[in-house]
Amino acid sequence: MAKGRDFDALQKRRMRAANLLRRGLSQSRVAHQLGVSRQSVSRWAGRLEAHGQAGLRKAARAGRPARFEPAQRAALMASLKAGALAAGYGTDVWTLKRVGRLLREQTGIRYSESRVWHVLSRLGFSCQRPVGRALERDEAAIEHWQRSRWPRLKKTPKQAGEP
Repeated sequence: MAKGRDFDALQKRRMRAANLLRRGLSQSRVAHQLGVSRQSVSRWAGRLEAHGQAGLRKAARAGRPARFEPAQRAALMASLKAGALAAGYGTDVWTLKRVGRLLREQTGIRYSESRVWHVLSRLGFSCQRPVGRALERDEAAIEHWQRSRWPRLKKTPKQAGEP
């Protein structure tokens, strides 16, 4: 989850500053009481004078608006959890390119691979590397080979006095 500002609390602080300014307190005193800089109070006083209390209301959401909706996010999560095989790929490994293609198919939005990585991080996914082992691997046969055959093939250190 991304960190964010408490916009409601910030607005309450600005409104409190407006009330203090209207009661005749100096900008310096208001800044001290609210624990903010005098520059902030000066800026708020200017907005209050020019636009009234409406000028101090909270701003719209900071930053670029989200490009896909919560329902689309849920569908993406479901597709990712179902696996790449379920999405029609030959292996069950999600790559940035594959996830980018999935995003484009589901939302119509084209993302660069670096942005796909950012989206995945925000959804709680992390980089995972597949274990490089064959599916046909026979653990019992490998263990038997390591105990019986490998010691005969392995070089042993020379004993003291050997040429």
